[in-house]
Amino acid sequence: MLKVLRRFLPGLEWLDGYRRTQLTRDGLASLVTAVLLIPQSLAYALLAGLPPQAGLYASIAPLIAYALFGSSRVLAVGPVAVISLMTAAAIGSLGLTNPAEIMAAAGALALLSSAFLLLFGVLRLGSVANFLSRPVVEAFITASTVLIIASQLRHFLGVSMEGATIPELIVSFAHEFDGINAVALLVGLISLAFLIGARSLLPQLLKRSGMADGLVTSLTRAAPAALVALTALAAWTLGLNERAGLAIVGELPSGLPPLAFPLVPLETWRALIGPAALISLVGFVESVSVGQSLAARRRETIEPNRELLGLGAANAASALTGGYPVTGGFARSVVNESAGAETPLAGVFTAIIILLVAVFLTPLFYHLPKAALAATILAAIWRMANFQDAWHAWKFSHADGAAAFLTLVGVLFLGVEIGLTLGVALSVGLVLQRTMRPHWAEVGQVPRTHHFRNINRHEVICSPHVVSLRIDEALYFANARFLESLAGDILARESRPTDLVLLFPAVNFVDASALGSLRAINSRLSDAGVRLHLSEVKGPVADKLIDAGFFDELSGEVFLSHYAAMRTLDPKTTLRAEGMMPDKDDL
Repeated sequence: MLKVLRRFLPGLEWLDGYRRTQLTRDGLASLVTAVLLIPQSLAYALLAGLPPQAGLYASIAPLIAYALFGSSRVLAVGPVAVISLMTAAAIGSLGLTNPAEIMAAAGALALLSSAFLLLFGVLRLGSVANFLSRPVVEAFITASTVLIIASQLRHFLGVSMEGATIPELIVSFAHEFDGINAVALLVGLISLAFLIGARSLLPQLLKRSGMADGLVTSLTRAAPAALVALTALAAWTLGLNERAGLAIVGELPSGLPPLAFPLVPLETWRALIGPAALISLVGFVESVSVGQSLAARRRETIEPNRELLGLGAANAASALTGGYPVTGGFARSVVNESAGAETPLAGVFTAIIILLVAVFLTPLFYHLPKAALAATILAAIWRMANFQDAWHAWKFSHADGAAAFLTLVGVLFLGVEIGLTLGVALSVGLVLQRTMRPHWAEVGQVPRTHHFRNINRHEVICSPHVVSLRIDEALYFANARFLESLAGDILARESRPTDLVLLFPAVNFVDASALGSLRAINSRLSDAGVRLHLSEVKGPVADKLIDAGFFDELSGEVFLSHYAAMRTLDPKTTLRAEGMMPDKDDL
């Protein structure tokens, strides 16, 4: 039965040999994670421009779905800051005002993200994450952090700032400056100071009192939950909403998450396709990065293609239960792992705890100040902004640095989607530009060895009538014509070439366009009385060329090694390079 279940639910592989001690650890870890996740979920829902309960809903079914299909044992799936910001930008562009329509649009966005992730998973495209280079990702996270901080000032200041870019937020703030709520500002600053102090000062004070390390860690991680309780109690007892106009969460619906398909107009589906593609890509990159980091600490591995399926299932579950796009979060996953989680069952237990909160305890959040939730977000993400990364990328590679700076500026001044799209487009364009003119070298034999090196870097011996070209890139449509021009230029420069050998040790792929160029080179050389040879062709490349019939058309031969090629085509030069024949011997 277990084998059948694992075939359809691969995440259940952890059931083999599951022990009672693991059950205890998973249960304790789930409690610690839920304490952190509940206030964060409420805060991230507000960041996404959604009712707070959407954060709770997005933290229940997705955890269970990921446990059934994902590959990481400790990854905690749910709302995260960057995805919440992207959700706000995507839904904000629709111009919706009805809360029910906004929730439906968020569900549709999650469902479209799920479709992209599942499609990539079925096609085994785990390498899709490579479309986002590290400098672009780091610049995007930095810019998004700045945008998140700027957007949360509305709750800190008690004003209704609007906008998805820094200029828009500045203009909106200027218009709302006179309406700043001093009480909201005070609550926000006290909350932020409490969270920062709990993270930096509280552990030291508790350790000095002789408290055990495990208890110190647990109390420190419970600080956001304590903040929620204290600020809600203070706002209720002091009547801060009625007396001072402090914005509070208000009434949250109690009960099970709604089970329904997100019904939105066709034009909404069309408008959300682009944002959903970017959200799925960014979410996958973030989740895989976190999962791989934690797996390395535990000496385990994760499977990117399985992660696509796991995240796809999680987003589908979120869409059908009143949530919005989710992914693996760094902070909660680290807490889950360090709290002792052994298997994905810890995530299931966390979902059950949050479900109980959603069913029975939502009235307790009525007086929770939005300024306190904003402080929760700022305390969690402010260290993610790192402008030095873009500068370091620029110093190492101007191309990568340009992509990073374009992403940074684009996100801040043009919006999340446009900025990220510009960064990805420039990164891909730079890759194409670099591979359009692949690195190549004319090589000669290093004296007294069987090695061949670049004639411009080493003292080598070259054949007077055999030209050897090493190609250091895959050959495809973008550089196929370049190879034709290169072969023609080299042979035109040489005086009496009889043979051209192309070294393929670094060629991992040849597409149809490159095959056409190889055929054109072979034909032109034959017309000029020059034979074309190949050496050191990798097995998969050779198989494709054989299937295409190119080896049969080749005017020359295919050699296992370049030394074998030169020993066959010009034995005199080879023997002279090995010191076995005098330089002036004409034998």
